[in-house]
Amino acid sequence: MTQRTPKVTVRRNRTLALVSALVKGVVAAGLGLGSLTVLVMVVWISSPYPDSGPGGALRAAAGVWLLAHGAGLVRPDTLSGVPAPVGMVPLLLVLGPVWLAHRAARDAAESQEELPDGARDGSAGPSRAGAFCAVTAGYLLVVAGAAAYARAGPLYADPDTLAFPVALVVAGAAAAGVWTAAGRPFGPAPSWSPLAVQEAVARTLFRRRAEAAFRSAAAGLTVLLGGGALLVAVALGRNAGATQDAFLGLAGDWSGRIAVLLLAAALVPNAALWGAAYGLGPGFSLGTGATATPLGLDGTPALPRFPLLAAVPDQGPGALPNWAALAVPVAAALAVAWFAVRRAAPADAPRARAWSPRETVLVTLLSALACGAGTALLTAVAGGPIGSGALSEFGPVWWLTGPAALVWTAVIGVPAALLMRLWRLRTPGWAWRRDVPEADEPPPAEVDVEEEGDDEEEGDDAGRSRRWWAPWRGRRAAAGEGGEAGPGGPASPAASSVPSPGPAPEAASGFEPYDFLPTDPWHEKDGPWHGKETREARWASLKQGSGGLMADFPAERTADRAGRTDRADRAGPVPDRRAADPDGPGATP
Repeated sequence: MTQRTPKVTVRRNRTLALVSALVKGVVAAGLGLGSLTVLVMVVWISSPYPDSGPGGALRAAAGVWLLAHGAGLVRPDTLSGVPAPVGMVPLLLVLGPVWLAHRAARDAAESQEELPDGARDGSAGPSRAGAFCAVTAGYLLVVAGAAAYARAGPLYADPDTLAFPVALVVAGAAAAGVWTAAGRPFGPAPSWSPLAVQEAVARTLFRRRAEAAFRSAAAGLTVLLGGGALLVAVALGRNAGATQDAFLGLAGDWSGRIAVLLLAAALVPNAALWGAAYGLGPGFSLGTGATATPLGLDGTPALPRFPLLAAVPDQGPGALPNWAALAVPVAAALAVAWFAVRRAAPADAPRARAWSPRETVLVTLLSALACGAGTALLTAVAGGPIGSGALSEFGPVWWLTGPAALVWTAVIGVPAALLMRLWRLRTPGWAWRRDVPEADEPPPAEVDVEEEGDDEEEGDDAGRSRRWWAPWRGRRAAAGEGGEAGPGGPASPAASSVPSPGPAPEAASGFEPYDFLPTDPWHEKDGPWHGKETREARWASLKQGSGGLMADFPAERTADRAGRTDRADRAGPVPDRRAADPDGPGATP
């Protein structure tokens, strides 16, 4: 009978774990493809006049699933005979595949068994790099199969877009899943990065500043998206008639209208980004010869008939309602400044712990940079070609929208952050900050007695915390809650939360300050400090101060006892008499 060595067992466990991670990637891709295929097949079955058979519907579902990963599709059947590209990605469809890949990588990286001391057993699961590679490889296998299957369908994927951005999207989602399984650590930096970057990331202060900057950028980006969605909703409400005509004119049966409604719902995030780009200033392109900005719509737009496109402004110069869209980037910049100042000057921290103005400006600028980069990335996928010729440019231009977001958030956010910081750190009587003791100020208990006697108005409630909704708490009348005082007299102890200090020690009767200690070495026993008369005087002083509780033990007797104790210690331990006497009681166990 043979026995497996530990090395063989560990290698076998890791191999099985990698295979399991590979299967998880395949399952994640299959779930996304299957759910979208079911939806497409339901629409195809309910259609009274389908254009193709079930094979065409399945190939179209595979093409739409690849489009959700950012792949560019090609539509070969056109009136002109020239294949037309379809590059606009419905951003709502992206959430499903990205979440599935993220979850598969997270589950694969978390499959390691935890040891009792909190560590992880590497032999029970793959490494983080192994889990990432296995899940990504399994997912991309399904992507390759779907692309090959959709090649003969009405919508097939462009092979050049399978590596970028499809593979990049899958790898990014898997990397985010592994990072989540690791606890979302911020650092250490890769070994190939510059030494200055590695040292900066290793500092805790840098990590906190970077985290605050990214949170502020996320807040600004969220406000931009919300403001863009609000602009689109208002525009659709103003043009409700044109929106209804476009919706009813695209399909006459209920199955077609449901398909149009689902497509419009999938394009709602794209419309929000279009509105944000419109509010930022660069606007969006409506073909190769038209651009819509708050200043007006220039050129002749090539607009297909679609409900969401009814929100496009009319031709001509912009009016006051169009200029009101500029409030969206202003609100985003204020959100960036507010979230940065919340970390720069917390309301529950002392003034000394607040960031300096230089640090506040740097963090706000970093937030503006991250907000601009995120806006450019999102607007790059929010638009794209939907045909050839005039429709080859459709949507916002990312290399104009990103810098515009950076300029708006930096120009407005930095001064707003500095002003908010000054407001939060102000200390007048009506300040709204909580009563937090400063690092360089003494506590209220150490206030001088004479200073309290001179300032009778503030002495009534000196120890109570002052809130922004009740600034008068520190300046209450002489009649307190627990006691009363006469006009001009000090408040009673019950009316104040700070105990009144006692009289000065110099005022007590019989007070005699201590003299300086002698400078003689401690080992000189014959000195004045260790003399007989000095010891007797110290003992008498201690006896008098104790109120008669101490007995009258002479110094010589205490010294004799100390000498006998030392001799007994040198003589050795005392034998146990109970152990020597056999008739006596035994030792207690």
